[in-house]
Amino acid sequence: MSKITLSEIGAKNQFSTFSNFITTINQKKEGTGNRNSPTQLVIPNIKNVRDLPPICLDVRQKQRISIDTLPQELKAPIPPEPSLPIRTKTVKDFQDDIEKSKSSGDWKAVHDFYSTTFDSFLEINAAFKKDTNSPFNTIEDSGIDAKFVNVVYDALLNTPQDVQKSVLKGIINGLLQEWKGPRTKDDLRAYCILLQNPQFSNTSTYVIYAHLLRQIAALTEADHHFLVHWSKKISQRRFKQVVDRLLQFISLRLFPAKPEEFPPMMKCTWWIPSATKVLALFNAANSLISPPIISYMDFYNSTLDHIDLMEEYHNWQCYGNSHRFSFCQYPFIISIAAKKVIIQRDSEQQMISIARQSLVDKVSRRQKPDMNMLFLNVKVRRTHLVSDSLDELARKRADLKKKLKVTFVGEAGLDMGGLTKEWFLLLIRQIFHPDYGMFTYHKDSRCHWFSSFKCDNYSEFRLVGALMGLAVYNSITLDIRFPPCCYKKLLSPPIVPCDHNTLVGICDVTLDDLFQIMPELAHGLNELLSYEGNVEEDFYSTFQVFQEEFGVIKSYNLKPNGDKIPVTNQNRKEYVQLYVDFLLNKSIYKQFAAFYYGFHSVCASYALLLLRPEEVEILVCGSPELDMSALQRSTQYEGYQKTDLTIRYFWDVVLGFSLDLQKKLLHFATGSDRVPVGGMADLNFKISKSETSTNWLPVAHTCFNQLCLPPYKNKKELKQKLIIGISNAEGFGLE
Repeated sequence: MSKITLSEIGAKNQFSTFSNFITTINQKKEGTGNRNSPTQLVIPNIKNVRDLPPICLDVRQKQRISIDTLPQELKAPIPPEPSLPIRTKTVKDFQDDIEKSKSSGDWKAVHDFYSTTFDSFLEINAAFKKDTNSPFNTIEDSGIDAKFVNVVYDALLNTPQDVQKSVLKGIINGLLQEWKGPRTKDDLRAYCILLQNPQFSNTSTYVIYAHLLRQIAALTEADHHFLVHWSKKISQRRFKQVVDRLLQFISLRLFPAKPEEFPPMMKCTWWIPSATKVLALFNAANSLISPPIISYMDFYNSTLDHIDLMEEYHNWQCYGNSHRFSFCQYPFIISIAAKKVIIQRDSEQQMISIARQSLVDKVSRRQKPDMNMLFLNVKVRRTHLVSDSLDELARKRADLKKKLKVTFVGEAGLDMGGLTKEWFLLLIRQIFHPDYGMFTYHKDSRCHWFSSFKCDNYSEFRLVGALMGLAVYNSITLDIRFPPCCYKKLLSPPIVPCDHNTLVGICDVTLDDLFQIMPELAHGLNELLSYEGNVEEDFYSTFQVFQEEFGVIKSYNLKPNGDKIPVTNQNRKEYVQLYVDFLLNKSIYKQFAAFYYGFHSVCASYALLLLRPEEVEILVCGSPELDMSALQRSTQYEGYQKTDLTIRYFWDVVLGFSLDLQKKLLHFATGSDRVPVGGMADLNFKISKSETSTNWLPVAHTCFNQLCLPPYKNKKELKQKLIIGISNAEGFGLE
């Protein structure tokens, strides 16, 4: 058996005498000849002891490994639970022992408790299981006395070193026990408890931590199912602590502060895959609860922003059944900034490939190459903006993945980015105007939704989808207000199906989705669900929906013969679900399908499989999180110095604004009140000196993210003029 030497556990750190301590214990045990004995304290290379299941699935399937959709119960043989030792110490007993040890300096009782409790999985269960005589074999209750676990762990890091070392020694004992058939629920309880050990924040424990993670990662899917459901019951603070420890473990293995602390990377290639798979279990637990325990962004590991992301993406795409690990299999760990880099580089490669093919085709026909053929050149008239744009994008469908350049007919000037942004802003402004009829604006939710009016041609919806795709593709932030449900539908499915008869843009929708668009209607439906009287007699409704279309009331059945089926207390849940599905899926299917195909005609890429709906929204519209101090640090000046009095007044005023006024300022100056994925620095915000009278209001050139500011005499005047300017600017404040 190959072994990991104890020097690998990290001798040069907080547990500096740990290897000596373990060596002493080993000498006492050396009479035992069984190398697999639980008391053998040299950590073996577990891979050579037994065959473990592979850490990765078939990457060719490009499926997310998140355990999102496991059945409610998995039928698996339950091994008999071994009888547990009887342990009667309570939380109060333990706390009394801690207080006595602190006052007397005698830690023997505490040492004995820790060394006994963590000596084996049986002892862990004996100490922390709520009822030692009950099996607790359901996903609903882990049977763990969480309060006792928390108190014991909270006290652990404040105990003497020999107490802490006894815990680690016991964990090694537990991990070295031979597997005999499937894991019992007591084993799973022990894993759940050990994962919460705060000692694993210290790099000196990482070799032990790695083996714990490896064993958990290698459990069966049925066992993972239990761990996922038990983990969602952990308190928010401790849940986040476990997640943070796992992320730190991955980061420090990738970029160790002291490389000599860890075994060489070649000898522990399984560390990162194991930790990432365990992290996937917590991500799955987080997604099972609404609202989630922590934000999905808390699973991001920003360290990954600094690795070769395209190699990760390439491995994920290309290496089929080879079980080569890639972080792209676990997209929840990749930050939106890193995903944007992957999408942009993937887009650039597609742009280059298509442009090169155009060049080759031209040369092969012995025609003179033209640099314009390398771009998607859109020429439009301001007076016919929508129709010209529609014609251009339809005619140049094969060029959509080329770099975009816009020209306004009859106007001089090269597109250095400003004209492209202006084209987007003007088009979006016109298409989303209520008079245009494509989208309905809902004041209560302050968002747009697709008009359900039937029409002969849905090409304009395809144009809006293509615009969104082009914005992502060309790194333009759009001022669009769609509800989160829209982006969920946009990824249903994330890859356009080959069979054109397959439905697209259809996803599972709930009353919560409707609340985000039509809160008043959703509230009414919720009242129906909770109504305590006789629904049939008091509401007198059927499985039928009525909608006004061009002044005519039309009716639609929610199910066959729905007009003849009354809504009752028994079937009202079905009625509400069908109603929500009709409003958000069926009634707008053709409109949304055209929108879906338009978006994917530009953005079709396996990189979309990495994205959550919320992340697609951030890529399209930017982030709502404002940091005006960051904007101040990255702002450029023209005609001003950052030390000038007017500029100092400006930032004093802006940093003191309410969030609403800060958003208005950003919208006034850039055309959107949201921030690009790369943060404020990506705005390239500029303040220019305006030589006009100080009686004038500030002016913005939104296409260049430029604010023209007169040199106001004092802070009061600047604040007054700025608030008037940003509060009364119509539309995008375009100039």
